Amino acid sequence: MTAASRPAIEATGLRKSFGDKVVLDGIDLNVPQGSIFALLGPNGAGKTTIVNILSTLLGADGGSARVDGHDLVTEPDAVRAAIGVTGQFSAVDNLFTGEENLALMADLHHLGRAERRRRTKDLLDRFDLAEAAGKPASTYSGGMRRRLDLAMTLVGDPRVIFLDEPTTGLDPRSRRGLWRIVRDLVAGGVTIFLTTQYLEEADELADRIAVIDHGRVVAEGSAAELKRQVPGGHIRLQFTHPAGLEAATRVFGQATPDTDALTLRVPGDGSVRTLKALLDRLDRESIEVGELSVHTPDLDDVFLTLTGQSENRKVTAR
Repeated sequence: MTAASRPAIEATGLRKSFGDKVVLDGIDLNVPQGSIFALLGPNGAGKTTIVNILSTLLGADGGSARVDGHDLVTEPDAVRAAIGVTGQFSAVDNLFTGEENLALMADLHHLGRAERRRRTKDLLDRFDLAEAAGKPASTYSGGMRRRLDLAMTLVGDPRVIFLDEPTTGLDPRSRRGLWRIVRDLVAGGVTIFLTTQYLEEADELADRIAVIDHGRVVAEGSAAELKRQVPGGHIRLQFTHPAGLEAATRVFGQATPDTDALTLRVPGDGSVRTLKALLDRLDRESIEVGELSVHTPDLDDVFLTLTGQSENRKVTAR
């Protein structure tokens, strides 16, 4: 397998327990290079534990994993050289300025003086922090601190970045600003492994999403694929005359009519194939429709359906 074709992250059968509490119970993951992979799950599902294992901060009890082609157990230094981690809690030093925080990271990566200056200036400009570069980080807003935190992660030019709930506590404007930065990173070839509590964030960013519960991956796919797994999707037909509604109701036996609104709700998964089949049938029956809209479950529905029993259980590990 060439470097270009191998997965950025691959894990098989990862297991981890804390005492008698099983946190990970055989996790399999495959994350393509240059993609955004989101991990969803309730508190205590094991999301942060997975990040800690894949970033070599925590050892697994079983299974195997490779990051950027390097084995976690036999090549931990190579893994660390390839990755960056932005955790739930900021690594920014409040007593340092933004520029000093970046310079400290450059020193930790053993960059020369000229390269340190170049990298620091580039990241300050890239993350719109140049004007605040000389101010203490304690004066930064939440969004600025999060941008600085991610900029510090990039000092080492990582190929794989772990973002563990990176936008928690940010206002909507700051959150969307960070989304733009993440997209730009992926466009440059970086792989993003994202855990988040915001379902909109996963829907907006992720190429693929895995839902984890009780230490297992209970579903995986694109946002659209996951939504199609949940009941409730339908096509809403709006008619201009009662006769059209009556005719369509006879044709689609499992549909739900609303005679007052002159609408018919036809079950469907939102796919192009399902929509085409419905339109073809309407055409064959010469039934005219005034308006048509497709409704699919959102990730909230997916999350609640797949992890519906999680809310009532006591959890002690994340």
